[in-house]
Amino acid sequence: MLIGELAARAGTTTRALRYYEEQGLLESDRTSAGYRLYEPGAVRRVRNIRELLSCGLTVEDVKSLLAYLDADLPEVLSYSPLCADGYGGGAQRVAQLEERIAILTELRDSLVRRMPWLAAPDGTADEQAA
Repeated sequence: MLIGELAARAGTTTRALRYYEEQGLLESDRTSAGYRLYEPGAVRRVRNIRELLSCGLTVEDVKSLLAYLDADLPEVLSYSPLCADGYGGGAQRVAQLEERIAILTELRDSLVRRMPWLAAPDGTADEQAA
């Protein structure tokens, strides 16, 4: 299939597909006219790439999971000591997210301390603002 069809079937853009290919996550053949040509299994691979990226993994993290991208991803990945090295990216990403969450929580709490009416459930000013 050509790049436009793959993009439509995988729910992404042709630009994203070219980026995935540039990063080594996706491969294509070329037609005699130079158009990218993808195997039918590329749809699953692209969907898996997008799912893993949406979970907060980086492209580098996804590269460490290339062997798993051509099959349906399980809802929960089982831990295996044989794959422990590959889990490092995920563990590092969780730590980074925890750090960002802590910083954002601190910022939110600081703002609410200065403007307590922002803590109202509906976000509207209450009598404390008066």
